[in-house]
Amino acid sequence: MSSSAPLAGHVALVTGASRGIGRAIALELGAAGAQVVVNYASSSEAAEAVVAAITASGGQAWSHRANVADEGEVDAMVKAVLEKAGRLDVLVNNAGITRDGLLMRMKTADWQSVIDLNLTGVFLCTRAVSRAMLKARSGRIINITSVVALMGNPGQANYSAAKAGVIGLTRSNAAEFAARGVTVNAVAPGFIESDMTAELDKEPILAAIPMGRMGSAAEVAGAVRFLAADPAAAYITGQVLQVDGGMVMR
Repeated sequence: MSSSAPLAGHVALVTGASRGIGRAIALELGAAGAQVVVNYASSSEAAEAVVAAITASGGQAWSHRANVADEGEVDAMVKAVLEKAGRLDVLVNNAGITRDGLLMRMKTADWQSVIDLNLTGVFLCTRAVSRAMLKARSGRIINITSVVALMGNPGQANYSAAKAGVIGLTRSNAAEFAARGVTVNAVAPGFIESDMTAELDKEPILAAIPMGRMGSAAEVAGAVRFLAADPAAAYITGQVLQVDGGMVMR
């Protein structure tokens, strides 16, 4: 296996991969030689654009629509991947939503929808792939959490709780799967340049970041690539890798 294609011959499933950080991760894993399954929930056009970008660079990819909060759709997606590719080596649980609002005004539906997708979705996808990975005695599971899981954030009680739950799930699963050669880690992005952050007041945010700038989706994707690689990260499990410019040091 060449250093330029550390994931050659491997199959990677990236949830929520049609845009943003998920898109960058899919492109990065494709460039590393993996066959990439681009999961999406609604925008088939955007997902196919990611597939096209990977294949145009000489990689292999295909898309699969599934709502990761739906048990039946998740199980069907993983079954389809295993039937088509014969293996599944890397799972990146990236799909997520926000429904921000102060707690006293937060609707129960907004709380539940964020928990369902951002936390239960990680549980469902991990459970669905676990049997194949444990049987193969090999696998890399990378969960995308957030620095707000570590520090909290006003107006994001639902999102912070879900992402903190992802960290607990990551560590529990890492302990369960380690003896079978499957690693489970998390990546916690800080403030990343995106459509959502474009409208924020940047001055107070940048003042809280020692590096003095926001990160890029590609920088998050690079951390995922490292954790997905074998043997580079083979002895790392149960960890949270913060990609935040030094914003949260703990």
